[in-house]
Amino acid sequence: MRWYTNPVVQFLAAGFVTLVVVLVATSALSAGAADDEAIEEAQTLTVVLARSVAEPAVPKGLVKGDAAAIDKLDRQVLDRLLVGDVLRIKIWAADGTVLYSDKTDLIGSVYTLDDDERAVLEDGGADAEHADLDRPQNRFERDLGGDLLEVYTRITSPEGQPLLFEAYFSADQVADRREEVLQRFLPISIGALVALTVVATPLILLLTRRAAKDGRERERLLRAAVRASDAERVRIARDLHDGVVQDLAGSSYSISTLVGRLDDEPEVAGELEEVSRTLRTSMRSLRSLLVEIYPPDLHVEGLAAALHDLTAPLAAAGVSVDVDVTGESGSSDDAVALVWRVAQEAVRNVAAHAGAQRMSVTVHREERLLVLEVIDDGRGFDTTSARAGGGFGLRGLRSLARDAGARLEVESTVGVGTTVRLEVPA
Repeated sequence: MRWYTNPVVQFLAAGFVTLVVVLVATSALSAGAADDEAIEEAQTLTVVLARSVAEPAVPKGLVKGDAAAIDKLDRQVLDRLLVGDVLRIKIWAADGTVLYSDKTDLIGSVYTLDDDERAVLEDGGADAEHADLDRPQNRFERDLGGDLLEVYTRITSPEGQPLLFEAYFSADQVADRREEVLQRFLPISIGALVALTVVATPLILLLTRRAAKDGRERERLLRAAVRASDAERVRIARDLHDGVVQDLAGSSYSISTLVGRLDDEPEVAGELEEVSRTLRTSMRSLRSLLVEIYPPDLHVEGLAAALHDLTAPLAAAGVSVDVDVTGESGSSDDAVALVWRVAQEAVRNVAAHAGAQRMSVTVHREERLLVLEVIDDGRGFDTTSARAGGGFGLRGLRSLARDAGARLEVESTVGVGTTVRLEVPA
């Protein structure tokens, strides 16, 4: 058995593929979960900073760009806003004016707010997105390095105007959170698969050995049954050959001798001659039956002799039979046996169904192939009908041919005849 057909190898390979799939799937799912969790944490922190720190400290006059108000806010809350992973703070007016930022160069600049930012200003809540560092309002964030996450929420000024509070976070925390989730779940997933493999491999190995042992036992019993069947067929064939066939041959010779002595009684001689011919015909039929019961040893008696015996009943029935065998030498026993089996089935079909006047059986070599052709001029059949594949015998032969790496073709035309061609590696 080839190593890759071993069930244990297949099980381990399937386990390895499953492990890779689980790793990939777990990594993808945990990455998504980590991203969502990190973004949610950033949103929560931004809302806390906005509601608890920034909004209570926003002085009057900030919405008008009063320098004293900006300075007051900067002194009171900047240290409490730039905490943890917060890298930058911005407070926007509804018209896109930057009212406050820890980067003072941005204060007073006016930019266009996008749809999401305006939606938060109108409806409240919080939203997050990866910062587009190509936008002018983010030009100073380019120096912060790497990917940034911007989170914004709404606060209210003392004058009652809605303001947009925006905090920038490093995206590295998302990656760190992803690694944290992976380290939490991957050992569980991998450990479960490894444990299953360790437990199941000995069981698979045990079942495989038991199945192989049972298979060998079945094969032994089958071979014993085949040998017993062969032995019984040999006994029957031997008894027929040594008994009935010899008796028929002796009777035929005796009658022929008597016919020679009855010159003065031509009518009796004619009747005895007819009896002698009947006995010879019966003897040929019985010899063909012996071939059916137990095929000859093809490499001892020769394929040509076996095919002549096989076609003898057709020849006796008046069919013109031509048998030509060449290129048999050097062919394997299995190839010759398959040629014999196909020829036997084809000749049977001709005798039973074809109503042929002529039949030829040829065997020859074509390079590395041993080729059999059985051709008759009988009634043929329609290859497009339900019987196009031939009867049960030919269907079985097709299966045998496939197993042997051979090709069996059956071509037939109604009223013209049938050709059976076998090509088997010699």
